[in-house]
Amino acid sequence: MNIKGNILITLLFISIFSVFSQEKLSAYKAQVLKEKIIQKSKNTKTIANDFKQSKHLSFLTKDIISYGKLVFKAPNLIKWEYQKPFKYSVVFKDNQLFIDDDGTKSNIDLSANKAFKNLNNLIIKSVKGDLFDDNKFSIKYFKEKANYMIRFTSKDDSLKSFIKEFELTFDAKTFNVLQIKMIETSDDYTLIQFLNQKINKPVSDAIFVL
Repeated sequence: MNIKGNILITLLFISIFSVFSQEKLSAYKAQVLKEKIIQKSKNTKTIANDFKQSKHLSFLTKDIISYGKLVFKAPNLIKWEYQKPFKYSVVFKDNQLFIDDDGTKSNIDLSANKAFKNLNNLIIKSVKGDLFDDNKFSIKYFKEKANYMIRFTSKDDSLKSFIKEFELTFDAKTFNVLQIKMIETSDDYTLIQFLNQKINKPVSDAIFVL
């Protein structure tokens, strides 16, 4: 399966692989955590992270590893820039998805494509950590050592055909998103770990021009 051809789906269904023991939170603690994360999300205007992505496929002996940068600017600008082992960038902007595949550029009109428009919204909410829609997801809350992990299981049949569940892991002190995980119906998964996080630092609009 072509790696680049899977990036857009990967961006929608990203997640972390958790190997730590989990303590399920009580209803009260879960509600407190939810409120703190939502407040953090509302106050987040920009995000700039390096990231490491690991794609685990059962038929491969080693995970597929790639590295890059993520930049978000409220309300709805987001850029994923893969730098190693290939160059590939996507920008969501003005109801358009702009793609730069190592110099070959193209774009998709999101307003005419409901699936991609939903993808854009889901990516933004995932990066900010604000996915708390009980109508769309079954949600469970866990404590994992020094962090929190929240597991989202989709109630949407079209989404469930691609993904079984995904998880967001938050720093217990800052409530920043540390890792995002997608587990596919096949139990393959994609892991993205955010590194060198910069929250609410100045971000130029020029970054979102491909």
